[in-house]
Amino acid sequence: MAETVYDDRMNDSDALTWTVERDPLLRSTIVSVWVLDRMPDADRLLAKIEQTVAGIPRLRQRVVEDPLGVAPPRWQTDARFELGYHLRRAGAPGKGSLRDVLDLAEPVAMQAFDRDRPLWELTVVDGLEGGRAAVILKIHHAMSDGVGLVRMTAGLVERSPEADPEAASRPPRSPDPVPEPWSPIDETVEAVRYQAARRIEQGRTAAGAVVQGLGRLVRGPRGAIQDAAELATSAGRLLTPASEPMSPLMRERSLGLRLHTFVRPLESLKRAGKSVGGTVNDAFVAGIAGGLRFYHAEHGCNVDELRMSMPINLRHGAKARHAGNQFAPVRFPVPVGIADPRARMAEIRRRVGAERAEPSLPALDVIAGALNRLPAVATTAAFGGMLKTVDFVTSNVPGPRFPVYVAGARILEMAPFGPPAGAAANISLFSYDGRAQVGVNSDHAAVPDAGAFAACLERGMDEVLELA
Repeated sequence: MAETVYDDRMNDSDALTWTVERDPLLRSTIVSVWVLDRMPDADRLLAKIEQTVAGIPRLRQRVVEDPLGVAPPRWQTDARFELGYHLRRAGAPGKGSLRDVLDLAEPVAMQAFDRDRPLWELTVVDGLEGGRAAVILKIHHAMSDGVGLVRMTAGLVERSPEADPEAASRPPRSPDPVPEPWSPIDETVEAVRYQAARRIEQGRTAAGAVVQGLGRLVRGPRGAIQDAAELATSAGRLLTPASEPMSPLMRERSLGLRLHTFVRPLESLKRAGKSVGGTVNDAFVAGIAGGLRFYHAEHGCNVDELRMSMPINLRHGAKARHAGNQFAPVRFPVPVGIADPRARMAEIRRRVGAERAEPSLPALDVIAGALNRLPAVATTAAFGGMLKTVDFVTSNVPGPRFPVYVAGARILEMAPFGPPAGAAANISLFSYDGRAQVGVNSDHAAVPDAGAFAACLERGMDEVLELA
């Protein structure tokens, strides 16, 4: 795997994620709960974390904004970095069940980060039933998307429970030196310089696009005009505002969250998707849509469609090595009312394919840049208004296809919890060691009966798995 590139500033998508948090309903906190078969070796774990922190700049950097908001926020090494603040330990509450661990993780997921420190926390939980342990990892979405975070945290896990003798004998990696802090004037001058250089580069890109477009216009005017019209129409579809959620039931929003997780065989999910010529993601989304149909029906509501948001991965080409968010968050209605799971999955596959083929997807970072140039209040209102009309979010991130270990302890489960960020719920899938681990993060006001909600989602997934 190529070495990851850590840019000095956020890209426009990162900055948008950071800016809209001025509305606390739009917090972008990612939480992952790992269940271990035993307590990890304390000394090995500490050494592993120290090595990982030394090798990944983001884990030692805090966010710095220039006084005038001219440029995207900058990543700056924290001169007062304290590992002890980010690395914590807790005892499992109750009987030490997985449910008890999720109860412990819920307030962690709700709380905002200290904006003057690096944006991550890791809590080791001991005292689980059966001698097991857990890890609660919390990271801000501005650091990266799900795929990037898997790469960033890969240094924490190992392929074997045995200590690597070569790693033990290897001298610890020293972190990069801490630069001198900048004054507000320095921050402003550097922000202006950065933005000016970026505008020049964007101008060259735009000029090249214009020249290319003119050439196409001369060679084939009808096709060039049609392509331009399709691009404009595509951008309009992606940015079309909505006034309210489509669900008649899940409409309220709050800061309260409830977490739930369940596991299904990954191979069965693959076979279910292949039954309509589709993928794991098609089967996953169809199962969640079916679960939402069951949930609404139990409350006396019949719904045909709900608005879903899902990330389309844009990690391609030279930019694939760069840390940060590289996805397009598309919003579109999905069929919930189709009772036949095969027909529902086929229609979802068709609609997801249409979203992936939108011509304007590569331009969404430019659109994010335009939003970032608005005053922060306006950006939050504009983008936040779009997010709060989403009924649910789905995300699918591939993980290790084999068992991995943390300081001698085998990871049994890796439950992903993406942020609702204004939606009623975020349902994420993380594939690990032949298992499809589903994490449900629901807004307590939108879904007051979170247990019944999760049971309906499980029922919807099982309905799709029967196709396998």
